Amino acid sequence: SAEEMLKLVPNELREASYALGVPKWLTIVKVVLPTALAGIATGVTLAIARVIGETAPLLIIAGFTASMNYNLFSERMMTLPVYVYNQYIAPGMNVSAAHERAWTGALTLILIVVVLNLIARLVAKIFAPKAGR
Repeated sequence: SAEEMLKLVPNELREASYALGVPKWLTIVKVVLPTALAGIATGVTLAIARVIGETAPLLIIAGFTASMNYNLFSERMMTLPVYVYNQYIAPGMNVSAAHERAWTGALTLILIVVVLNLIARLVAKIFAPKAGR
């Protein structure tokens, strides 16, 4: 998506910058990147949200652990989708509490995706090129 956003920057903007004698690197930094920044940020945010939403390929590539790790800085950490699955499939002694934790984890995943989509829209709106002045 970043490459496509950079291709969408009109050549007229680049040529106008070159006509004023601005070097190519400064044209990229001051004209091309700010114009494409909204689309790049939106693409990155939506890619993160998509990875969160589509966990099956992530689990195949990264693997998963079946135990809970409470130390953030040592060993592997259970992902939220795996946690939801484990709480729902193997609830243990207190079934209702485990199912509530599973539903809470699922709600947390949904909220993360919604927040990331809202951030993407906000970034796109803030960094979008302004129409006539």
